[in-house]
Amino acid sequence: MNSKSAPSSDIAFTPTVKAIQSRKGSRATYAGIEQRGGWQTTIDPDLASFIGEVRSFFLATANSEGQPYVQHRGGPPGFLRVIDRNTLGFADFKGNRQFITEGNLEDNPKAFLFLIDYALQRRVKIWGRARMVEATPALLARLMPEGYRARPEQILLFEVEAWDANCPQHIPQRFEADDVARLLAQRDARIAELEALLAARDDT
Repeated sequence: MNSKSAPSSDIAFTPTVKAIQSRKGSRATYAGIEQRGGWQTTIDPDLASFIGEVRSFFLATANSEGQPYVQHRGGPPGFLRVIDRNTLGFADFKGNRQFITEGNLEDNPKAFLFLIDYALQRRVKIWGRARMVEATPALLARLMPEGYRARPEQILLFEVEAWDANCPQHIPQRFEADDVARLLAQRDARIAELEALLAARDDT
């Protein structure tokens, strides 16, 4: 990164934020990050792997007056997909048709993704710009989860500008119901197998 350019973390660390960090004693830590260029700006293999397991996330936008809006998006694992090192995309399924996010993005393309994995107690914050585009056959072939019964209405493309992974502190550990059901089924099958072996021994 050019030493004269602002660190990527400045996307969130405004002068006001930095002043508060100084006042509350955390500025030195983040200044060190800034000296190394700030946060990552491209999708590396570790982030791509994490995204590949995501089942839900939150998308934040703001309208032309700065009014924020947060929307949940969910689907099968990996429905949020890496298109290239700088771009994410997903099929936007039909919902309540309020179109608040789409309207906000037409006025203000700045957007934010908040990804959290409760089982692994990991969260990732991604800043960037987003836009809604037509759900063309080519994009649907690339972004629509195979076999998923939902109606795609459009496509959202997200250009990554910076991202940061938070520590697991204070994230409650929770597990997906189908993951728990699968593990319980495996346990029950193993118990049945062992009981059958014991019964066979008793019969001899």
